[in-house]
Amino acid sequence: RCGHPGDGYACRLCPLFPPWVRALRSVCWVPGGRARDIVHALKYGGWGSVAPEIAERMARLEWPSDVIEERAAVIAVPLAASRERERGYNQSALLARHLALHWKVPDWSAALQRTRATRTQTQLTPEARTRNVSGAFRASPTASSNIRGSHIVLVDDVLTTGATVVACAAALRAAGVRIVSIVNFGRAPAVGDPS
Repeated sequence: RCGHPGDGYACRLCPLFPPWVRALRSVCWVPGGRARDIVHALKYGGWGSVAPEIAERMARLEWPSDVIEERAAVIAVPLAASRERERGYNQSALLARHLALHWKVPDWSAALQRTRATRTQTQLTPEARTRNVSGAFRASPTASSNIRGSHIVLVDDVLTTGATVVACAAALRAAGVRIVSIVNFGRAPAVGDPS
């Protein structure tokens, strides 16, 4: 489902996603190289102006035909209000806004809310990441009529263990979303992935 060639290895990431997560796509590997620098500049350096170019690359990713035909809207992973004030923007929301323009679908990011601030995930183990984001997201009370029965593409900047996007996808599913696909700019290799 992740679109990463297996080269004879079993994917360590795909089994972590529930069956109603249809597909996952990433532009590049992080950390390392220019991709890491770009993500760091977007998230921590105030370089929101790189979002249109990142989204353009995300828009060119190949998807199964059913995802292309069914995707109703994009929704960004919500950022804690305190972190958004600190950065001046939600980097995932910037990516979602520009990706929606490329794909000619609505941006329904307001349909998903963060219910509480969480610790930064960067230094946590995979198990701690899952606990950290458990119950941290919910669908907006006014969103359920729009999203019910739809195929949503969830947008984030980087996927490491998948804990955050799985928690977001679960909140959307609980509100009636039929299928979730996930797109991000960078993907960190899962433990055990071939290098």
